[in-house]
Amino acid sequence: MTLGVLAVLAMAFVMFAGFWTDWLWYRSVEYSSVFTTTLWTKIGLFLVFGLLMALAVGLNIWLAHRLRPPLSAMSLEQQSLDRYRMSVAPFKKWVLLAITALVGLIAGASASGQWRTWLMYVNGVPFGQKDPQFELDVAFYAFDLPWYRFLLGFGFAAAVLSLIAAALTHYLYGGLRITSPGARATGAATGHLSVLLGIFVSLKAVAYWLDRYGLAVKSSDFKATDNWTGLRYVDANAYLPAKTILFCIAVICAVLFFATLWRRTWQLPVIGFGLMVLSAILIGGLYPAIVQKFQVQPNEQAKEAEFIQKNIDATRDAYDIDDAKVDDYTGTSTTEDSAKLRAGADAAASYRVMDPNVVSPAFQQLQQKRNYYQFPKTLDVDRYKGADGKEQDTVIGLRELNLDGLPKRNWINDHFTYTHGYGAIAARGTTTGTNPVGSPDFTESGLPTTGELDKGYEQRIYYGEKTEQYSIVGGPQKELDYEQDGEKTTSYKGDSGVSLSNAFNRAAYAVSFSEPQILYSGAIGDGSRILYNRTPKERVEAVAPWLTIDGDAYPVVVGKRIQWVVDAYTTTNGYPYASRTTLGDTTADSLTTNQRAVVAQQNQVNYIRNSVKATVDAYDGTVKLYEWDTEDPVLKTWRKAFPGTVEPRADIPQDLMDHLRYPQDLFKVQRELLTRYHVEDPRQFYSGSDAWQVPDDPTNKEPGSVPPYYLSMKMPGQETQTFSLTTTFTPKGRPNLGAFMAVDADAASKDYGTIRLLRVTSTVKGPGQVQSELNGNDDVAEFVRNLKGTDSDIEYGNLLTVPLDGGFLYIEPVYTRGGTQNYPLLRKVAASYGSKIVFENSLGEALNAVFGVEDSDTPTPPTEPDEPGDTTEPPATGDAALKKAIADAQKAYTAGEKALQEQDWEAYGKAQADLEAALKRAAAAQPEAGGSGAGGSGGDAAGAGGADAEKAGADEADAVKADAAASDGSGGEAGDRSS
Repeated sequence: MTLGVLAVLAMAFVMFAGFWTDWLWYRSVEYSSVFTTTLWTKIGLFLVFGLLMALAVGLNIWLAHRLRPPLSAMSLEQQSLDRYRMSVAPFKKWVLLAITALVGLIAGASASGQWRTWLMYVNGVPFGQKDPQFELDVAFYAFDLPWYRFLLGFGFAAAVLSLIAAALTHYLYGGLRITSPGARATGAATGHLSVLLGIFVSLKAVAYWLDRYGLAVKSSDFKATDNWTGLRYVDANAYLPAKTILFCIAVICAVLFFATLWRRTWQLPVIGFGLMVLSAILIGGLYPAIVQKFQVQPNEQAKEAEFIQKNIDATRDAYDIDDAKVDDYTGTSTTEDSAKLRAGADAAASYRVMDPNVVSPAFQQLQQKRNYYQFPKTLDVDRYKGADGKEQDTVIGLRELNLDGLPKRNWINDHFTYTHGYGAIAARGTTTGTNPVGSPDFTESGLPTTGELDKGYEQRIYYGEKTEQYSIVGGPQKELDYEQDGEKTTSYKGDSGVSLSNAFNRAAYAVSFSEPQILYSGAIGDGSRILYNRTPKERVEAVAPWLTIDGDAYPVVVGKRIQWVVDAYTTTNGYPYASRTTLGDTTADSLTTNQRAVVAQQNQVNYIRNSVKATVDAYDGTVKLYEWDTEDPVLKTWRKAFPGTVEPRADIPQDLMDHLRYPQDLFKVQRELLTRYHVEDPRQFYSGSDAWQVPDDPTNKEPGSVPPYYLSMKMPGQETQTFSLTTTFTPKGRPNLGAFMAVDADAASKDYGTIRLLRVTSTVKGPGQVQSELNGNDDVAEFVRNLKGTDSDIEYGNLLTVPLDGGFLYIEPVYTRGGTQNYPLLRKVAASYGSKIVFENSLGEALNAVFGVEDSDTPTPPTEPDEPGDTTEPPATGDAALKKAIADAQKAYTAGEKALQEQDWEAYGKAQADLEAALKRAAAAQPEAGGSGAGGSGGDAAGAGGADAEKAGADEADAVKADAAASDGSGGEAGDRSS
């Protein structure tokens, strides 16, 4: 008995532990109201609908039993059932309770999952906009109709289960007969079952009536567009009147079933039911098919024009693209002044040659410092002020914890000693560094970090995208802070996490995390706190389960802290006439991973707003939700349901506002819709003659759409550069450029969110065509050939597209990766404008070459002496000159080989230039060294040797021109080894 009681208590505690730890976590982040509101809503729905289902089924079983006929003259059929009645008789009450409890539990559990539907229904806020068919507010379709459909579905389930239970009970006790002679059912059974059938048919009548409104949010296949939503001609002129007629027939049929209480015959209701089924086939199926075949198809474009226009208007409004401006753009420049184009290129954009999707390994190699740190695979782009006080595009990533890199893995190391990352690392997006050449130009680096970011900010990162394990901090066990001239230790001082000071909490977490050591470990004591749910998206999703979370959280350094910014969306799939989209598919591109995937509450949506900007403190995990879209009725509805959880927009600090940006996932959804919905004329929309598509990423080996790029640039008509999010389109089924799209992504700008579209009116090379031309370029081919044997591979960066003087300028950084430094270094920059494509050592050289101008503003670098003091040595002549030239050539060759082994490309380029110069001096000195006799012969030999050496050196020098090219400060540098 004791063991049994203990086992029951243990099972109860296991079930309770999950609930208790959830409550403790929500209380620790100060969002306990979310937990309680959600919990009580689920409990209420469970109890109400579980009780209703249990009562419905139980009452009908009890009533069928009460209406059983006397069994004094049992038929053979009833005698065969007698043993079942006898076995049930002693336990009738318990059987009844068991059946009702089972169906009640199932129904209650199903109903509790509708907590979002219920909260939206009771807190719904009007949209202030009516649908064009029924003149009902959009809130009816978004908030009310889903709840009515749930109630209807529950009613059908209750009616069907009650009907089955009553029929079985009547059969068991003789009210229904199958094989016995005489009447098949008693009058009582007939009346009872007829009422239940009448209820079922009444619910069907309600379903027909709701189906009328459901046509406004119904999805269907249509030639004009995929995922069409809303009424079409056949819906408005055939299905809609059919549903109304079927509603009336169903009401009449239900009355006939109820009338059997007095008539005691099923003849009329069965006939009525058969007519209803026949009407559903003829009126609800055959008639609309005839209308579609003979009225719509012969002139579908004209018939559907009115409904296509409604769909266009609703879709553009639902996805917030109704103000997207579409301007025609020739795509070709008429300016012949190369100098003007070159100057315009400098002003058009701040070309980001540091691709955040490529340079993460460089951050890892140069700034990882310890194996137990890591950077995300894809870094983020933000804006920070440089030393000159001007904003610049910056590539940034956090040095997060990587447990796989620990020198020794065990429970103490994993959860007590190594608990946090350290520091934000940032680099300029438009320039490169020189150590080594082509590496990121870091503005914040080191361990601890120093540089241009906020001085004295908290560098410890306890919450991050890579921090998925739990940590126990603040107790007797010290944490490793960082290693710099010895190990530095720390103890967590934040308020985050749940206290483990009492045994009950420790036991609960030991059970919840399936880790018994939490209960008895001596490393846990007074002050110990457990940190979990540590990724930014995970925390925001937990405190706001009604939001859809953007796939890319990004870090910002503001207010002496590192904050993660998480964009969040409100969505619905109940916006009338707006076409639906699948978030998982629409937001996927060539860079999408599980970590960067959108976290969607519902995958199919037809309304979306970036209504909330959330922040997560990287040190103490504090979550703040800020209202962003002040007009969104869906957000207003959720704020009513969860009061106090979302702070007003006015409370956003200004230093945080400076770093907020337009979210990528929303942009990707909008660009996918704009491939069709940039067309506002219904006839042109139907024909699809101006449809676009998002091109595949030409720089990525993996399949997928080209990702949008953040870039400071100016569109035609803008006077200054603006931080923007950009993308390209190609015509449907064709590779040339069809359109260019940019949105003002700077949250502090008055034009934030303004979408601008340039429709290309001439034939212009698309991204894929530019990449193909670049791959086939002779300079690129030679560059790739010369990489063979160096264990290096070429790696293409983001192909940036910038409108310039009527045409489009393409810029693409090119990296090499391999050798002893297994991370990408910027080696070349490709540029394309019009029909010309170039491949140069730096951004400045590429722009000069593509426009055919000389960079007269670039100062000529002074010639560096070979050795200190060489500048004062008088130039040698004759034999002395020849000997010195040969000695210098040998020294340059040795220096080059050494630089090659060390992969120091800057030194290698200088050595090759020195070698070429020395060989030329040797050839020039040869005639002066010639003479008669032995001396002359020796001089001739030397001269011949010098000439041969010059030829060999010239060949070598030609092969390494890229290596000898010096950086112009615009992102270029000495090239890679080419032989």
